[in-house]
Amino acid sequence: MNGNKVRRRVGKYEVGRTIGEGTFAKVKFAKNSETGEPVAIKILDKEKVLKHKMVEQIKREIAIMKLIKHPNVVRLYEVMGSKTKIFIVLEFVTGGELFDKIVNHGRMKEDEARRYFQQLINTVDYCHSRGVYHRDLKPENLLLDICGNLKVSDFGLSALSRQVRDDGLLHTTCGTPNYVAPEVLNDRGYDGSTADLWSCGVILFVLLAGYLPFDDSNLMNLYKKVSIVPIFGLLFSYSMMDVCLLDMLLYVQISDAEFTCPPWLSFGAAKLITRILDPNPMTRIMIPEILEDEWFKKDYKRPVFEEKDDTNLDDVDAVFKDSEEHHVTEKKDEEQPAAMNAFELISMSKGLNLGNLFEIEQEFKRETRFTSRCPANEIVSKIEEAVKPLGFDVHKKNYKMKLENVKAGRKGNLNVATEVFQVAPSLHMVEVRKAKGDTLEFHKFYKNLSTRLKDVVWKTEDDMHDDNNQG
Repeated sequence: MNGNKVRRRVGKYEVGRTIGEGTFAKVKFAKNSETGEPVAIKILDKEKVLKHKMVEQIKREIAIMKLIKHPNVVRLYEVMGSKTKIFIVLEFVTGGELFDKIVNHGRMKEDEARRYFQQLINTVDYCHSRGVYHRDLKPENLLLDICGNLKVSDFGLSALSRQVRDDGLLHTTCGTPNYVAPEVLNDRGYDGSTADLWSCGVILFVLLAGYLPFDDSNLMNLYKKVSIVPIFGLLFSYSMMDVCLLDMLLYVQISDAEFTCPPWLSFGAAKLITRILDPNPMTRIMIPEILEDEWFKKDYKRPVFEEKDDTNLDDVDAVFKDSEEHHVTEKKDEEQPAAMNAFELISMSKGLNLGNLFEIEQEFKRETRFTSRCPANEIVSKIEEAVKPLGFDVHKKNYKMKLENVKAGRKGNLNVATEVFQVAPSLHMVEVRKAKGDTLEFHKFYKNLSTRLKDVVWKTEDDMHDDNNQG
């Protein structure tokens, strides 16, 4: 982005590297060319959105983020559209995920965990007061800004109060299994506010314990030696059996609230967690009671901020219109590898990296990088040569590659995205990122790839990290 050519420009934003990727969207680092402010741009393909009938869901997500203006929520700056794309411009949060702290340093002390939990409860309370229920509160959706303050993100599964049916309940089963309330799983309707609070309770448990209260990771030992078993009168293969049994056993754990607080928790913390993780939503503690809880109240400060009532939803509808007058200008120039500026390099460092996972394979990352002194074209060719014998189809576009394993793994086909960036005229950085599939399989793939690229790799990310520590 500081090179001779801008790789891509959308309106007033210079667009850089990919920092996140999902089924229907990519999130890219960008810079406001007028102010120099870094932002994140979520880019959605209009054709996919229309094909999968997601227009209303996308409109709802944008409307909710415009409605929620809280210091602990990722800010939405603006929404733009082109003939083929939708661009959602968001605050660029540089502090990483809250749970990077757990991955890197283990469980938190109670004072530290309490501060984050207080910010989370304040944010959820604010959302509920605006008739918004998040429905997917989990570690990956809790970020930290540069000052260490919590930022709740990803309102893609959120619901508005107008979605409540005549019985006063929501009925869409959604969320991440380990964090979902039991009433959401039983498919008889649920209250969005109490369901969100359950997820908050799981998050507090993980902050203080360092592990999940409901986890299927050790249930595999129950049937590792069995190859085929009958379930509901049908025969399932080993892999299908894994999924079915794990889901059923996890469901039982959550429905009965089968968990035990670790012995190092104070009585006050354990008592609060137990009251939140009450499987009966009718007797589960509510936010007004949490605000009065003695453990919660310690050093508590309610956030003070100015709320502007200037929500305008005109651009939400405009991005889906085909009229040229509503389209933002896109300019592309990808003849050279994208150049990296200093801010982007800093944002890739381990302390600010948004890519750490919080899951069973905590020691494995979903993205990694290496530097090379080889020309960019040669790097791309060498990667292609290396991955084809490993069973990957290769799709190239300039200095980006999408690698798809033709053989399905335990979480579907492993898809890997790579991109070559120019750091200096004779130095390139290569990012290798899991786009889809299992993290453990990605880790094994990268080990094989790095072995095959010995003549290309100059330094790995770990080498660069060691150099920084020595410096």
